[in-house]
Amino acid sequence: MTERDAQPTAQRDPAFSETQGEPEETHNEARQDQPQEAQAEAVQENGAEVSTDATAAGVPEAAIPELVIISGMSGAGRSTAAKCLEDLGWFVVDNLPPALIPTMVELGARSQGNVARIAVVVDVRGRRFFDNLRESLADLDSRGVTRRIVFLESSDDALVRRFESVRRPHPLQGDGRIVDGIAAERELLRELRGDADLVIDTSSLNVHELRAKMDAQFAGEEEPELRATVMSFGFKYGLPVDADLVADMRFLPNPHWVPELRPYTGLNEEVSAYVFNQPGAKEFLDRYAELLRLIATGYRREGKRYVTIAIGCTGGKHRSVAVSEKLAARLAAEGVETVVVHRDMGRE
Repeated sequence: MTERDAQPTAQRDPAFSETQGEPEETHNEARQDQPQEAQAEAVQENGAEVSTDATAAGVPEAAIPELVIISGMSGAGRSTAAKCLEDLGWFVVDNLPPALIPTMVELGARSQGNVARIAVVVDVRGRRFFDNLRESLADLDSRGVTRRIVFLESSDDALVRRFESVRRPHPLQGDGRIVDGIAAERELLRELRGDADLVIDTSSLNVHELRAKMDAQFAGEEEPELRATVMSFGFKYGLPVDADLVADMRFLPNPHWVPELRPYTGLNEEVSAYVFNQPGAKEFLDRYAELLRLIATGYRREGKRYVTIAIGCTGGKHRSVAVSEKLAARLAAEGVETVVVHRDMGRE
């Protein structure tokens, strides 16, 4: 756990793009607005077309790169997630037609280890593209390619605010409203979301918090058995929609009603001491940590590698923050790679 993970970010960016005025503009490796034939011609090696069979002669199976497919709602943060992986040393291709994903994997396999990790951003805007993606995924699975799907989503309200803040239409709204485009895209992506290995809801995250989540999942040299995000939140601001487990700290006395503690947060030692000196606080931490060990064993057995644990109190400032910090430290001490996100701290 780093100091950055434990500290909130006060500035909330309206859209997940570091390019002003465009909520989902992307890298230039491959553009969806190019003709697909032209992109296919560009995927060549030494001027010769490459076979789409990654197990062709001369390509050792061990050389096949790891693959991450980034998809999700327009405006939810696909470009930010891609830039984060690029900073971590991944070879990132943005807006690549799904039919060309196996070809990219083969090119990586032929790079003699120079391209060991590939991230592909898939912008599914039509049924044909979705069908091609399903065919590509089936092709990759048949070859035993290690691949993961990261799905970025956000609430309708958050997406509308982001598109309105940059004064751009939703790519699927046509002659309708932004909400019409969002509804169409959400329906189109429903099946892909269900197949995702990692779903990140960015409704209340800014760019830096999303990058922290991506760092926690992909920064390590070796894949840990289980990665956990411990998120504090305030019930008055709504439940985190991406939480796997939710615990309620409102059974503990609220430091808000102690005048000398009210200005501080759960990161303050005095506030934390006050919370854990209350009857039931330490017992809860011990028993909840024991319960999480049981759950983690089952998650590993079922192949689930990511878990988001939400700890809530009234405003997400005192009790939930203090308990989240202690719980994250307990998980980290037991070998679980853990990141802490304080969703609502500083929001009051």
